[in-house]
Amino acid sequence: MNAPAAYVVGMLSTNADHHRRHRHAASHRDAGRPVWLSAIAGLCASLVGLGLARFAYAPLIPALIAAKWFTPAEAVYLGAANLAGYLAGALIARDLGTRIGSVRALRGMMVLAALCCFACAVPISFIWFFGFRFLAGVTGGVIMVLAATAILPHTAPSKRGLVGGVIFAGVGLGVAASGTLVPLLLRQGLSEAWYGLGVLSALLTLMSWKAWPAETPVAHAAVEHHATAHGARSPLVLMLSLEYGLNALALVPHMVFLVDFVARGLGQGISAGSYYWVLYGLGAVIGPLLTGHLADRAGFATALRAAFLVEGVAVALPAVSTSAVALIVSSLIVGGFTPGIVPLVIGRIHELIPHSAAGQRTAWAQATTTFALFQAAGAYGMSFLFAQSGGDYALLFVIGAAAVIVALALEFVSALAKSGR
Repeated sequence: MNAPAAYVVGMLSTNADHHRRHRHAASHRDAGRPVWLSAIAGLCASLVGLGLARFAYAPLIPALIAAKWFTPAEAVYLGAANLAGYLAGALIARDLGTRIGSVRALRGMMVLAALCCFACAVPISFIWFFGFRFLAGVTGGVIMVLAATAILPHTAPSKRGLVGGVIFAGVGLGVAASGTLVPLLLRQGLSEAWYGLGVLSALLTLMSWKAWPAETPVAHAAVEHHATAHGARSPLVLMLSLEYGLNALALVPHMVFLVDFVARGLGQGISAGSYYWVLYGLGAVIGPLLTGHLADRAGFATALRAAFLVEGVAVALPAVSTSAVALIVSSLIVGGFTPGIVPLVIGRIHELIPHSAAGQRTAWAQATTTFALFQAAGAYGMSFLFAQSGGDYALLFVIGAAAVIVALALEFVSALAKSGR
């Protein structure tokens, strides 16, 4: 071996030893810390960045319009700002975590989410509000990418499903809060409602501050690049990202149109529509815990296929029957899979890239970005179809069901390709 080559190999070996020592030190610091404490920190993060910063906006829209803060069209654009911010957050999350550390980035995003709520209590201008709704979306995208990858490497493989479920149960709690807590806060006034969301976000941030696990050092750049090239870009992982994106499309009919479908489409009124939204939120709280537990028992691949099948039936149900029982079942199940699919996809990534934290982070960022793209495109595309079809709700539910069935078919193709190697 020539001298330059020997020097490079020596440097990489020294770097690897240094990385192992830091990883061992981090593991030692976490030895006395229950993994559930870190899981609760993750739950707080998803509740703040995804639940409160995102879902709590929907029930505030009528109040924003009634108070003449914004016109109906402006309120819709503000909702779109959050989706755009979520996509931007997913795109920058991995680099941000690499530069300043995942735990530091997560704490910063929770602080920023709380500040966004306080800023939205003062309607200085549309641009002001738009900017902070965009930043609120950024916090959600970053937290979605980094929260699980900061915690799961410290978790035993046999518990990763359930721990992942706990982390993303915060999303469901946010959905539930949007139908219960926000109306209570609005009784005090619109500005007071935003202040209340800001105070709650700040309290959750403080509660979770010391509960995060020790930072896992990032591997050497050459090693990380190798993991990315041979892990996140593998055909099976790319297929999984596409499946996750199709799942985002499948969720759009319920996330965007469920309340309106019941209230106007079935003529049952807003109160009845809100009732089904609360059921959707209840499902969203329980869903990730159940799917995570199932994955720990049956394996992530099996659980993911079963989830796609059940979800496809539940999404299609309102197009087949509008009975109360059918709508209750559909609302609960689809609500459950809104965050419930997340621990399954993360766990599947860990199965496909078992020995590279860098590759897992890259693959999850890639999947989250795909999800955000499909969700935004689906929301706008289905809104266009809805207008062009004269308000055909059934068409939207059929399209959503078809998307998740295609995801299931791709998952079986991936299984056949893997077994054929």
